[in-house]
Amino acid sequence: MEAKKENGGVIAGPTNPMVTPLLTDLYQFTMAYAYWKAGKHQERAVFDLYFRKNPFGGEYTVFAGLEEVIRFIANFRLTEEEISFIRESLSDSCEDGFFDYLRGIDCSDVEVYSIPEGTVVFPKIPLLRIEGPIAVVQLLETPFVNLINYASLVSTNAARHRNVAGKSKTLLEFGLRRAQGPDGGVSASKYCYVGGFDATSNVAAGKLFGIPLRGTHSHAFVSSYMSLDEIIDKSLRRKDGSSTCEDFVSLVQTWLSKIQWSNSLRGIFGETNQSELAAFTSYALAFPNNFLALVDTYDVMRSGVPNFCAVALALNDLGYKAGGIRLDSGDLAYLSCEARKFFCSIEKEFGVPDFGKMTITASNDLNEETLDALNKQGHQVDAFGIGTYLVTCYAQAALGVVFKLVEINNQPRIKLSEDVSKVSIPCKKRCYRLYGKEGYPLVDIMTGGNEPSPKVGERILCRHPFQESKRAYVVPQRVEELLRCYWPGISDKTRETLPPLKAIRERCIKQLELMRPDHMRRLNPTPYKVSVSAKLYDFIHFLWLNEAPVGELQ
Repeated sequence: MEAKKENGGVIAGPTNPMVTPLLTDLYQFTMAYAYWKAGKHQERAVFDLYFRKNPFGGEYTVFAGLEEVIRFIANFRLTEEEISFIRESLSDSCEDGFFDYLRGIDCSDVEVYSIPEGTVVFPKIPLLRIEGPIAVVQLLETPFVNLINYASLVSTNAARHRNVAGKSKTLLEFGLRRAQGPDGGVSASKYCYVGGFDATSNVAAGKLFGIPLRGTHSHAFVSSYMSLDEIIDKSLRRKDGSSTCEDFVSLVQTWLSKIQWSNSLRGIFGETNQSELAAFTSYALAFPNNFLALVDTYDVMRSGVPNFCAVALALNDLGYKAGGIRLDSGDLAYLSCEARKFFCSIEKEFGVPDFGKMTITASNDLNEETLDALNKQGHQVDAFGIGTYLVTCYAQAALGVVFKLVEINNQPRIKLSEDVSKVSIPCKKRCYRLYGKEGYPLVDIMTGGNEPSPKVGERILCRHPFQESKRAYVVPQRVEELLRCYWPGISDKTRETLPPLKAIRERCIKQLELMRPDHMRRLNPTPYKVSVSAKLYDFIHFLWLNEAPVGELQ
């Protein structure tokens, strides 16, 4: 089957080839058979995909994963091999006609309405509304939840790290080696970029998604050298190509001696580790335009930083500008401040412009708490490389996305629970974000599908879905409808196009800036209000009472 076309082109399949119709729970196929056996499989159903609680103790979430969802449904078709496997996996009593039915299904009769990817979202509001034949939509549940759950969780985690680090800092995702498998690593790189990170070390993600790549060398490279004698080709051509320095190693040694005996730096260090100097020099010869050194293999201030400066100053003589240093251990606040002082002294002593502004990158199991602590201590770090705690979402394992039936054959349905937070909000709904005088979002409101839209300047009653006393009038200054059509199926509606990844990232950054600061703060954030219209509130409680069994006391 040829995938559906997007703006005249074919929508590519999912990034991960494992995302197929079989990437689902067995009970989706058993339900599909039961629907088919009962003749219900073509009944028109509406499902909402949403989550119940914001992650990481915060009060906001970044929605991500929509592009992969659309890629999946655009290419949804079961192969003969997959159908054979399903036949083997189900009971022998399944009739052959069901497998003929499976051969013919795709998502041409499905409609998907979604909040744009990269939007800041809140509990209970549908991220997606999926309409279509109940058996087909049921088969979409597990892959949809899978594709959105982690994507939104890690995007939110990245956004929280960005919020703590501040806008001016460069954030680098270094988590591939600690991620949960290859897809966890690639997905993390993609969605950390959505959440506000600037680059990744993950080469595969760079190729797949066009994310900027960053990286230098490891401690192994530094410790692999024993002495400067190992450097065979010592020549380096000037950046402008006008001449060649035949002995770059000697130029580095000359600069190290000048630093060692300079008035402002005398006494800070003695003899530096010469194998480290050899490694730095060799790396600079390989990458003179992008020399960035890991300086904590032996001793940061007594060896790593002086050795780096000697190589950087030698490069400067030949017209190159070094990239900076990376700290991967120790007291990052103290060491970054001391390194900055050292760079400033070099600039003042030798008159090298902007040497004091040399980039300092820090890594070493960083997370929200350590970034916050560094801010409080005072530091001189320009860029943070963050891995384990970021990509594994160490602080919370999953977002808890759910997929609930809210309507079938135009009849609203509700799921009840003794836990009120798990009661679903029935019927096909429209969702709006209402903005106040200061430009901030005030409240999200859900209305019945046939209700009129909220109007700018007109007062509307916003009610908590379940708590009778929680209500407020709002006079919106701007109204934004949240759900847009991304997969029209049988309808003739205009479909929203999928934006490139960079545009999704830009949307996320703008959305975060648009929110009121007290909703975004790390500690004790103010909950954002999610509401329903008065008419929908009344209908929820009517249906609740109608569906709930009446007890009998004896």
